[in-house]
Amino acid sequence: MKSPSKAEAKDKMREVKPWVRRFGRLGYMAKGLVYGMIGVLAALAAFGPGGDMTGTSGVLQSIAEMPFGEVALWIIGICLIGYILWDFIKAIKDPENEGTDAKGLIRRTGYFISGVIYTNLAFGAIKLASHTGDAGGGNSEKTISAKLMEQPFGEWLVGLVGAIIIGYGVYELYSGVKEKFMSKFKTYEMNDKERKIARLSGKLGLISRGIVLCMVGFFFIRTAYTHNPDESKGLGGALTELASQPFGQFLLAIVAVGLILYGVYQIIRGRYQHMNFGYDGK
Repeated sequence: MKSPSKAEAKDKMREVKPWVRRFGRLGYMAKGLVYGMIGVLAALAAFGPGGDMTGTSGVLQSIAEMPFGEVALWIIGICLIGYILWDFIKAIKDPENEGTDAKGLIRRTGYFISGVIYTNLAFGAIKLASHTGDAGGGNSEKTISAKLMEQPFGEWLVGLVGAIIIGYGVYELYSGVKEKFMSKFKTYEMNDKERKIARLSGKLGLISRGIVLCMVGFFFIRTAYTHNPDESKGLGGALTELASQPFGQFLLAIVAVGLILYGVYQIIRGRYQHMNFGYDGK
């Protein structure tokens, strides 16, 4: 049987690529919905009873208890698969031209790790929706740190994970402050109002998420220092810790609004981000 030519192979890829790209855009929007809900619950906790400081798994549990929550979970889980697929494509195929130098490989490794993390979240949503399990509840950070601590040089591994998380948090902070994220948007397709919303939500959202990630990374480093996995905390734990500080409710309210805006920013990414894969070569 004759093997396909390079041109035929490219044509085959073109048939798939636009579909993958559009599915990835839905994934960004699903991620935005999850973070927006985390921010809303944290804001309610800051301003009065009725909210809760929780992470991604906890917010899925909250969605499940709402009217039509199962339908929403199915949509979130399936759309997140698009986000995961796009993360793996960025890591392996490098459509964003990160390159193979140290900086590029670190970013591509980050995309791969993000894909793994959101795979757990997506299947958690689907398991909740189908009544086949929970959302991976509990503190997954404790589980990760406990498993790492069992390995040779476990404390160093946990400390390294913490340092990487802090590094990514600082990167998001920097990207928010300098508004680097705007270069990733197809701003020529936006009107003035959309550009303002994108700039504001991206700036404040990335700064807020960067702060929270730095806190999560610090908890991992503290775990390595104390040899106690209970010291590891995720997004919900970081928000709880923030609320316990002097003026904590005020600080929590600011970060909560920032996380809501981060959700808005992710939804805008789904609509307007450059995704150089398939026919969308912009």
